Amino acid sequence: MTTTIRLLLAFVLIDELLIGAWNQFWPESFYANFPTVDQTPPFSEHFARDFGGATLGIAFVLLIAVVRTRAHFVVPAAGAFLVFAIPHFVFHALHLEHATGFEAAMLLFLNALVAVCAALAILLTVVRDRRLPRAAPVVEESVAHHRI
Repeated sequence: MTTTIRLLLAFVLIDELLIGAWNQFWPESFYANFPTVDQTPPFSEHFARDFGGATLGIAFVLLIAVVRTRAHFVVPAAGAFLVFAIPHFVFHALHLEHATGFEAAMLLFLNALVAVCAALAILLTVVRDRRLPRAAPVVEESVAHHRI
């Protein structure tokens, strides 16, 4: 189950890295070339870079969750993505008037896909962790206890 969680999170992470880096470092290119973005003018470099930076921030916590699939990493990382992804999906669902049929289908499908992957990662993590036996808490020894 951990491998599935990692794969779901990795898919969302790659999405966030690509979108975030493109927006952060090449905002005019993103605006001009990413499908349907130019349908909501005007272009704002400030807004694009802010969005890119925030997206890279979410990618950072997703990366931690991919590496360490514990619930205390997965739930906040995937949850932070969902706080963005769900309203983003709704926005596109309500603003399809300028999109072609193919663009509309891809917008809805791909935005739903990444959101479902994040939600599924949370669900699988919770289910997996409820099945695991409770381990005794790890007690870290203080450096003061180790005398040379």
